[in-house]
Amino acid sequence: METFTLHQGSTPLLISLPHDGSFIPPDIAARMHPYAQRSPDTDWHVGRLYEPLAKALGASVLRPLASRYVVDLNRPADGHALYPGQRETGLVSTIGFDGEPLYRDGAEPDVAEVQRRVNEFWKPYHQAISQEIARLKQAHGRVVVWEGHSIRSRVPMLFEGQLPDLNLGTADGASCDEALQQGLRDRLEAQSDYRFVINGRFKGGYITRHYAQPGQGVQTVQLELAQLNYMDEDNFAYDEGKAARLQVLIGQLLQRCLD
Repeated sequence: METFTLHQGSTPLLISLPHDGSFIPPDIAARMHPYAQRSPDTDWHVGRLYEPLAKALGASVLRPLASRYVVDLNRPADGHALYPGQRETGLVSTIGFDGEPLYRDGAEPDVAEVQRRVNEFWKPYHQAISQEIARLKQAHGRVVVWEGHSIRSRVPMLFEGQLPDLNLGTADGASCDEALQQGLRDRLEAQSDYRFVINGRFKGGYITRHYAQPGQGVQTVQLELAQLNYMDEDNFAYDEGKAARLQVLIGQLLQRCLD
C-alpha cells in the first residue's frame, strides 16, 4: 500500500510535509465522530503552497497520504512528549486540537493497533526521509530538511491568543548552524508584512530534532504557518491571492537554505 509520495529533486533541499495528508482509512473513520472524519487539524494545502516553490528550486518533496489522526509522523514512535508540561496531541491521538474526543466511546485504538499504524504509515515515511537525506548528502555533501507545517491561528488548547504568522523552529539553534539561522532571521526581519518568531511555541518537532546533524552536513528547520495567511480557516478554502503573496517570502527563505 502506498502511504506517501516523494518527488526527488536535484538540489540539497528536502521539503517534508508530514501533516499534509487528510485520508482516513474507512475502518478507522467508522469509529470516529463525524466531525473528526473530516480531519480538521490537517495542515491544509501546504503541498499546494510548497510544490511550485520546490519545482522552481529543484527541491525534493515528501508528502504523506494519511491524516495525522491515523498516526502523527512528526512524533517519536515511542510516543514520548515533544513539549513536556504542555498539552499536546500524541502519536496516535484520541483528541483533536479543540480537546474534543476523536473516537466514539470504547472505539479508541489499543496498543496493538497503534503499533500496526506505526508499522504501516510511520516507518515507511521515516525510511523515505532517511534515504532521501542520504541520497542528497552523497550528491552534494550537505542537505537541508525543511519541515513545512501550518495550523489555525487560534488554538486555545495549544497556545494563548493568536499565533504569529510565521513560526520558525530550529530546536533552540541545535538543528542548524548559526549562519543559516541568522540568514533566515535576517530575511524575516527585512520584511514587514508578517509577524514572526523564532523558537517560540513551536521549536521544531520530532523530524526537525531527530534528523539534525549540523556537524555532519544535515541541517533541519521547521516553519509553522498561521493558516489565515493563505486560506480560510473556517471552510478550509485556499486563497490564491494570499497564498501567492506568502509564497514569495517562503521562496526567499528556502533560497537562503540553498545559499
